Amino acid sequence: MSYESGSLECRKLVEAKENLIKTMQSLDCLNNAEHLNEKLKEIYKEIEDMHEERRKIEIKF
Repeated sequence: MSYESGSLECRKLVEAKENLIKTMQSLDCLNNAEHLNEKLKEIYKEIEDMHEERRKIEIKF
């Protein structure tokens, strides 16, 4: 994921998503970690939704 300018909140959300991606990639090579990756994907989606809402707020200003 590339750097995205914007508010501190947006940058922190992007950072959190990047860290989750790294974690999921690390778990990919481990046996019996599929359930963890599924949970992390759900968390990623929630953060993505939060980021989208924040972008909408910032566009208004």
